[in-house]
Amino acid sequence: MTFLSQPETQTAPRSFGDPSALLAAARFNALETRLEADTASFWAYMRPGPKPSFTLELLQDILAQQALLRDALSAERRSEFGTALRYYVMGSRLPGIFNLGGDLALFAEKIRNRDLTALRRYGHLCVEAIHGNAEAFQAPVITIALVQGDALGGGFECALAFDVIVAERQAKFGLPEILFNLFPGMGAYSFLSRRIGQFEAEKMIMSGRLYSAEELHAMGIVNVLAEPGEGEAAVRDYIANGTRKHNAQQALLRVRRRVNPVTLPELKDVVDIWAETALGVSDMDIRKMLRLTQAQEKRLTAEVGVRMPVAMAAE
Repeated sequence: MTFLSQPETQTAPRSFGDPSALLAAARFNALETRLEADTASFWAYMRPGPKPSFTLELLQDILAQQALLRDALSAERRSEFGTALRYYVMGSRLPGIFNLGGDLALFAEKIRNRDLTALRRYGHLCVEAIHGNAEAFQAPVITIALVQGDALGGGFECALAFDVIVAERQAKFGLPEILFNLFPGMGAYSFLSRRIGQFEAEKMIMSGRLYSAEELHAMGIVNVLAEPGEGEAAVRDYIANGTRKHNAQQALLRVRRRVNPVTLPELKDVVDIWAETALGVSDMDIRKMLRLTQAQEKRLTAEVGVRMPVAMAAE
């Protein structure tokens, strides 16, 4: 498998025409997108295919989409925008799942092959995508993670990068990496420590436990708690209620990023530590990874029934 640090679309020449029309016409293999003029929002839903995780195709689509948004929302092009864009929302089309994190089968393969370079490249690609959301495309846009299903490992890290997390009550969050003797290396420590402090961040990372959306709402990590099936409506309510104060709110979020920034070099340095640590796990730990990825894929294809959190499959 070939890893790309940047997709071709990120370095492509600037497109011409109404930026809003170009965004509305954009199509991706692993993302479903739409531009909503009435809510001044752009919505993206992950649909990574056979794996409920961050596949290479999904990561490349996210980066390509971010490149289009940065171009369309750049200061010199903003006046060309036919439709105002104030909010960016990311959710998932996988039933009961936001995202279950990194490609564990790939991790197991690269660890067994002692391929440090491949592990680092995959991790760097992940944090480039996460950082793109964290910086809000360098534009006066408020980013919202819509979590209607479980967000584990890298899925939780992805959600943490957004300005606002809207989560339905049934959603579970967790960082199961400690169960196979690793730590979450794609942003968890950076984002959690800034939200809840280092002690609580380390406690959460080392526990490996699942948290309900309600627990994280009480901790201040989830901003808006929605009833099952009401996540999209909750996002629209949030947008409607914030329209009059959008200018002040997006400016305050820019201040937050300036005062307490999460930089791409920081995220990449942590990835490098994670990749080196991954080579130190045992064969037993690798087998746990593979059991977990099998449980994830089985859950994705199973008929709707009693929902069991897949993180427990690694215990």
